[in-house]
This record gives sequence, structure tokens and C-alpha cells, in this order.
Amino acid sequence: MRWLTPSLGQHMNFRFLAAILAVALLAGCTSRGIVAERSVMADNEAPYTLGSGDKLRVTVFGQPDLSGEFAVDGSGMVSMPLLPPVRASGLSTEQLQREIEAELGKTLLRDPSVSVQVAEFRPFFILGEIAKAGQYPYVNGMTVETAVAIAGGYTYRADQDVARITRQRGDKVVEMNVEPTAVVKPGDTILVMERYF
Repeated sequence: MRWLTPSLGQHMNFRFLAAILAVALLAGCTSRGIVAERSVMADNEAPYTLGSGDKLRVTVFGQPDLSGEFAVDGSGMVSMPLLPPVRASGLSTEQLQREIEAELGKTLLRDPSVSVQVAEFRPFFILGEIAKAGQYPYVNGMTVETAVAIAGGYTYRADQDVARITRQRGDKVVEMNVEPTAVVKPGDTILVMERYF
């Protein structure tokens, strides 16, 4: 029995085809995911971080006069009665809770117990090839598709297969190309792009 051995030309053709396949796969991978990072990437599963525009429900147990709903202002601070402004931007609700407890413990209360909840998330923004671009109230668990529906739907020129989300993560801003089923977060800016054909 004689074994067939590939010729040098067949080796070259195989390598050429493998190289083309690898390039095609890489090109396919670049149409989704992060396309720019402008200023540490966190996982999507990371705790929600507060930002300007969030409205918080703060409960100081046993102290109704110190409890209430407070907004995170444009500088990222929360102002509460009898306390200096407390930085909230970039913190989770649990971290802000500890900050408020520490401030209360300095002068007003011994062993304060505080609960912080988001009463109303900051809005999201949607631009591009949709009927009504603008700012809209955030709905928990929304996707790009539901955001588009809230904004009146796609225009006839819209690329309905991919959208670009700009999101702040800590002290950085990232841009991601995502599918229509991708989850939108409070404060996101969604850009629905024009299709090329």
C-alpha cells in the first residue's frame, strides 16, 4: 500500500486557505464588542454605580427627619439634612451607605444604621437613525430594542443588527458595538447607525 504525500503546492494552498479563514474569522469578531476606550473596564455583572441624575431613597433607621429621597447632583454629591455633602458618584449603594454611616457617626449618632436604594435611575440617551432622538427615563432591564421602541422605532435607513453604546465605567468611558438584545444601563448613550446598503 502506497501512502499519498501532499506536494509542496498542496501545502501552500492549504496554508493560504487557512490564512484567509483566520482573517475572515477575525474580521467577523471585530463587528461586535468594544471599539474604543477613552479613559478600567468592569464586568457587566459589577454592582451598579451611582451617577448624576440618580434619585436615592435613604433611610436612617430610627431617624425619620434624616431619611428621605435625595438626588445625586451634577457634581456627583448627595446633600442630606445636618450632613456635609457626601460623594455618591462612582459608588455602589452599599458603599454610599457606609459613607453616610461614617458621616453620621462622627457627630450626630452612635452606631447609625442606614439603607440606600435607587428610587429612580438616571435617564438614558438615544441618537441616530430612530424616530425621536433624545433623553428618556430608564426602565429596569431594558435592551437596545426596547430603547428604540421607546424612541419611536427605527428609520428606514437604520442598521437594525448592531448599535453603539457609550457607557461610563468608573473614571473611564467605553464604546461598544452591541446586538439589539444587549442590556442598556442607566446613563448609557445609544447610537443607532445608518446601514451602508
